[in-house]
This record gives sequence, structure tokens and C-alpha cells, in this order.
Amino acid sequence: MKVVLLQNVPKIGKKHDVKEVADGHALNFLFPRNLAKQATKEALEWLALQKELAEKKAEGNLQIAQELASKLDDAEISLPVKIGEEGQLFEHINAQKIADRLKELGYEIKKTQIKLEEPIKESGEFPVKISLDHNLEAEIRLIIAEEVKS
Repeated sequence: MKVVLLQNVPKIGKKHDVKEVADGHALNFLFPRNLAKQATKEALEWLALQKELAEKKAEGNLQIAQELASKLDDAEISLPVKIGEEGQLFEHINAQKIADRLKELGYEIKKTQIKLEEPIKESGEFPVKISLDHNLEAEIRLIIAEEVKS
């Protein structure tokens, strides 16, 4: 029996695949659990519509990621921190602190997207890579400067 998978099913296929399975497997396992439905003409038309919607959504997400990458690429982001008398930082700068600073500036970046080999332990300018969706990357210049006392 031909079925349209509604979810990923191990050892059978991925969501929206059309597969040939045993009648008993479809009737006793896939259909009762809403994992698949029979590949009728209506189901195949529905499948074509779902694939088209998913493609449009992916294109929109790609465009958003490209815009974010172009905004971030070569941007200078300053991060004010407390610095001691001898130039040492009182805290290490890690991906979370950078993500928080980017969020303050209006960028929705998760700490897992920020690629730092190790926390920054001194003041200065540092290149920081940010991985975005659709395998896009941006590089910002992070400027660690002394916090201005008011």
C-alpha cells in the first residue's frame, strides 16, 4: 500500500515521503498512530501544497538570515567591562555575554551561534564569528573597553 508519511518514521522514511509499505503495517501501526495516511489523489495534492508552503517558508528564512548576516558582517560591537589598574579584566568574556550584548542592540543571536575558541581575558579588539541559519556566517569586531564611570 502506498502511504504519505506525516512524520519521520525510523526505517521507513521522512516526513512527506511517499512510500510503499505492507498493508498490515499501514493499517495496524501507521494509520492508528497518525504517522501516515493512504496516498490517495487528494493526499498527493495536499502533499504538493505542503511542499510548496515549506519551500516558501525556507526562502523567507533564507532571506531573513542573509539580511542579518549583511547587517552583522564587519559590525563593531563595543562591550564595556570593569578593568583593573593593571589592565586586567574582572570577568571573562564568553559567548553568553556577547549574545546578551547583541540582544541589547536588537539582534536575536543565541550563544550557541557565537564561535569563540576560548573566553576573552583582555581588553582590545577581537574578531568573532557568528554562525547563522542556512550555513551563513558573519564576522563582527568585538571591542572590549573600560566601562565609563558615571
